[in-house]
Amino acid sequence: MELPILYEDSDLVAINKPVGLITHPDGRTEESTAEEWFNEHYPNTDKKEELIGELPTRGYVHRLDRDTSGVLVFAKNAAAYAFLRAAFHDRVVQKTYLAFTYGAPKEKSGMIDFDIGRSRKDFRLRSAQRKAKGRLRDALTRYEVIDEVEGFGLMKVMPETGRTHQIRVHLKAIHHPIVNDPLYAPNQKPGLGITRLALHAYSIEVPLPRGGHTTIVAPIPEDLLPALEYFKEGKRLFAP
Repeated sequence: MELPILYEDSDLVAINKPVGLITHPDGRTEESTAEEWFNEHYPNTDKKEELIGELPTRGYVHRLDRDTSGVLVFAKNAAAYAFLRAAFHDRVVQKTYLAFTYGAPKEKSGMIDFDIGRSRKDFRLRSAQRKAKGRLRDALTRYEVIDEVEGFGLMKVMPETGRTHQIRVHLKAIHHPIVNDPLYAPNQKPGLGITRLALHAYSIEVPLPRGGHTTIVAPIPEDLLPALEYFKEGKRLFAP
């Protein structure tokens, strides 16, 4: 398996994860994963660094859902892993996603601030409802509406926290779920010619362990480019 490398230095490597590839083994299937790709291409030569107690010391430092494409970052060594994990935890990393949605909010920019727990109806889902199951965790998502055409929206979405399914849950909570989302918009008709979850991790600005910052950009996938043609502002901002 070969994956496109977007950025690489001595401490980290970032790939453009395709739709359908999971970040790490889920214990239920034997399919290939991005983590396996990393371990194969960057084998650990120092077994002392393999684990600290039960914790890994290298590998992926954040996750993307199976059906989300875009930037995924791996740390090559223990120092970089600790540094980057802390950066994500402390909300220093700035992530920008591109989302095609059913409609768009009247407010052209804003913050979605709904705690997230587990759904009481389906174990696969998360929920931003007050009666969500289990521990409710704080979740913050900034958004900017780029354009709206014929009942569909094009949005930049910037999650400040990293909860499971956060963007999908938050956009559903404000009544503008992501186009073709099988979990959070199962009764909506597909639109814009999109045949998969219309969410792409477009860019990530991350501090570097040895100083400075870098912004890593994953080009818009070919399967989303036709949808982008519907949006005049989208073509201006995101077209390759």
